[in-house]
Amino acid sequence: MKLFLFTLFYSVTLLQASIQLIKKENPDSNTTLLVIGGIHGNEPGGYFAASILAMHYTIKSKNLWIIPNLNKESIIANKRGIHGDMNRKFAYIKKYDKDKDTVKSVKKIILNPQVSLILNLHDGHGFYRHKEQNSIFNPNAWGQTCVIDQCNLNAKQAFGNLNEIAENVQKSVNKKLLKKHHIFNVKNTQTKFKDEQMRLSLTYFAVRNNKPAFAIETSKSLSSVSQKVFYQLLAIEEFMKIMGIEYSKDFILNEKNIAKIVKNYGTLEINHNILLNLSDIKSSLSFIPIKSKSNAFVFSNPLGAVKKNKYGRYDVFIGNKKVTSLKPQYFEIADHCPDTYLVEADKKIISLKKASKFYVNDDFKIIRDKQYRVNIIGYHSKNKKNESDITISLNDLNKKYAVDTANKTFRIEFYKDNKFCSMLMVTFK
Repeated sequence: MKLFLFTLFYSVTLLQASIQLIKKENPDSNTTLLVIGGIHGNEPGGYFAASILAMHYTIKSKNLWIIPNLNKESIIANKRGIHGDMNRKFAYIKKYDKDKDTVKSVKKIILNPQVSLILNLHDGHGFYRHKEQNSIFNPNAWGQTCVIDQCNLNAKQAFGNLNEIAENVQKSVNKKLLKKHHIFNVKNTQTKFKDEQMRLSLTYFAVRNNKPAFAIETSKSLSSVSQKVFYQLLAIEEFMKIMGIEYSKDFILNEKNIAKIVKNYGTLEINHNILLNLSDIKSSLSFIPIKSKSNAFVFSNPLGAVKKNKYGRYDVFIGNKKVTSLKPQYFEIADHCPDTYLVEADKKIISLKKASKFYVNDDFKIIRDKQYRVNIIGYHSKNKKNESDITISLNDLNKKYAVDTANKTFRIEFYKDNKFCSMLMVTFK
């Protein structure tokens, strides 16, 4: 399998404008499913589902392309669209609209001859019903639907039978409902004749260009993001089945497992010499040694983003969740730093790569090396500037300097000629 996943890491340079397109491809076919999450920043079911699809699914036949976070700035702001509704800019967009480059880029991807079918992932209000029941269950609601713009495309177009496909997806999802009132329905907006606003949308742009396109709308009234993601993935799996896309995943699809995955924020690597575990990180860390500009932030989660706030801190997001805020301490990066460091962990000598983590039961000691100076954050040495060759246990460390909420993980920093080299993390079991 030819798999493009940015080596499982996703680079961010302070909310870069380019679209993140993740390709999982095989040489057996040009059939490609394009999944788009995050066109609306306050609809997390869509973009968390897309990120899980990117990280936890293996495509064994045909192709899957994923844009997990189309509207990045709106996602971290948790707003529908900070520059207006991006899903109303596909028929016409003003020259100086701040979404113009993004819309132009995603249009080009949609029109790629390799793309066979497009899914646009949303969370919609209420629960769609054909007949009026109340303010939550009614024909004007969008939640729990597979939305189509019309019944069919050109008869020769593969997957052009939109209504039939949507009904098959509906039937499949409804076999696995978490609660009876979560029932899925097909919503045909009959866009060309009845819905002026939908004529401006992404799916209708695709349909007008003879590209099969659907919107999956889970309900904003569902009790958790994990429920929304559960239904999104159920629907996506059925589309893959219809398209003949074979896949496997590294988890069993249920609400409990989805809840765990959504909260696993992964890691952030900074400048290839610092590695932070974001899943159990404290809400604020101080004196992080980084460059004054041109820092490289690399996430294991495609929803990772960094935004510098008005106080000079670097706020770190996974989707719409701010997981930590980093107060920088600016350093030059030293040249010719070691790639490995010797550590005595529980009386055993081990060699560790820079920006890595190790575990100890009792204590550790950094083996002295003339190439660098050691600073162990949370340890106070009265007489030594270099804290190598000192045996340190958990009781020797001030817990307020731990990087994790359990107060078990601490930073070990290496310097050369007063310039920063790299960092290790030690975790006490």
